[in-house]
Amino acid sequence: MAEVIVVTTNTGYPRKCCPALIGSESREAFLDTERVPGNATDRPQVATDCHCSATTCQCHWEDLEQPAQIEKMESDTKAGPVRVLVTGGSGMLGKAIEHVVMNEGLKREGEEWIFLSSKDADLRDLGQTKAVFKKHHPTHVIHLAAKVGGLYEHMRDNLLFLSDNLRINDNVLQTAHDTGVTKVVSCLSSCIFPDKITYPIDETMIHNGLPHDSNFGYSHAKRLIDIQNRGYFEQYGHRYTSVIPTNVFGPHDNFNIDKAHVMSALIGKTYKAKMEGTPVTVCGTGAARRLFTLSWDVGRLIVWVLREYDEIQPIILSVGEEDEISIKDAVEMIAEALDFKGEIKYDTSLSDGQLRKTTSIAKLRRYRPDFTFTPVKEGIKMTCDWFVANYNSARI
Repeated sequence: MAEVIVVTTNTGYPRKCCPALIGSESREAFLDTERVPGNATDRPQVATDCHCSATTCQCHWEDLEQPAQIEKMESDTKAGPVRVLVTGGSGMLGKAIEHVVMNEGLKREGEEWIFLSSKDADLRDLGQTKAVFKKHHPTHVIHLAAKVGGLYEHMRDNLLFLSDNLRINDNVLQTAHDTGVTKVVSCLSSCIFPDKITYPIDETMIHNGLPHDSNFGYSHAKRLIDIQNRGYFEQYGHRYTSVIPTNVFGPHDNFNIDKAHVMSALIGKTYKAKMEGTPVTVCGTGAARRLFTLSWDVGRLIVWVLREYDEIQPIILSVGEEDEISIKDAVEMIAEALDFKGEIKYDTSLSDGQLRKTTSIAKLRRYRPDFTFTPVKEGIKMTCDWFVANYNSARI
């Protein structure tokens, strides 16, 4: 017997009904094997009629009594092979995902993983983007590709970081839509959060104020991925989502002093000072605080997001607030890992950038309460060891 169940979400995205249901449109929804709020049964059910607004779905849910019905609907969701295209696949996060998929047993039978580099296609160009999608026919996309740089490079060229990243993101998402990609997971950045805000920051606060002026171009381009995901969901029912890693570091990063993010720049700078017998000069006071997260941990979580996370709203992937450290702490850990005994100076005439970006991982903990992050000191040691061993081929 059918019953009417009203599902209300506080995220603005209905999750228990067919994602294509917008406004008063009605059509068959999908098999729901989870317990539906207000439902008296845990048996698999199907919503045969739904009327949805932006935040509420009213559906008729009916039991699927026949095993053949259940088997057919489940098989429909698993049609064909899975082919995952990773843009930015030669960068730090791409290499981290490749490592955990290929070396830690996360690759599933029947999956094919393709890791793109900038040599395969310039994603700023729509024609090249379409060509690479046509070549590989992905069913799923992990979108990591971006024009990135260090703090001072961003400050010098905000417009370029804005325009290049807008083109990259729009080309990838539009082409994913045009070619029928099932799911896209895009990578945002903690710099998208408002500068003037209460802490810790969570996923609902992304658009509550302007980002820090130092890299407004890159920040706004990344923010707009969230807006694009919402648009593709509302107009087409696409399951495009995004992740927000915080201050990721690890093997295969760019360690160039001028272009790298803070942790890798400090590692490159400290190693160079050790080799040359000179002091290390750190930009700013060292007081800024960050949540540093090892790339391999983020890689494991992105694979989980691709397979299991079903919200359109982003999810923060980060160590917890209790693991936040200062830049000064990071410098000292790097010096210890590299056995640097020289002088460390702080150039206080230079900006610290945003002093805090403390984020809440309450949402992640609800989904993955048992996930264990690598301690930052251990991650720094591992990254320094990799950098020294691969110095001749690393990006410096």
